[in-house]
Amino acid sequence: MTNMISARAGSLMNGEPNLSTTERSVYMLAGLGLAAAAAKPRPNPLLNILALAGGSYLAWRGYMGQCPVKAALTGSSESGRLAHHG
Repeated sequence: MTNMISARAGSLMNGEPNLSTTERSVYMLAGLGLAAAAAKPRPNPLLNILALAGGSYLAWRGYMGQCPVKAALTGSSESGRLAHHG
C-alpha cells in the first residue's frame, strides 16, 4: 500500500509540464499573493493557515509547471486515468 502511494506521488512530481510560461507566471503570482495575504492578522487563524497552504500550493504548481486539473480537462497522457476517452 505504501509503495503504491509513493509511486503515485512520484508520478505527479515527475511528469512533463503542461502549463505555458504565462500560465506558470500567473500561478506563481496568485500563489505568492495569497500566501502574502496570510500574513495579515485575522480573528480566525484557520483562515491564515488555509490562505498560506492554498497560496503555497498554487506557487508550487506554477514552479513545477504541472496542473492536474488542466491535465484532466485536456485529457493529456499523464492523466489518462482521470479523463474519459470514449
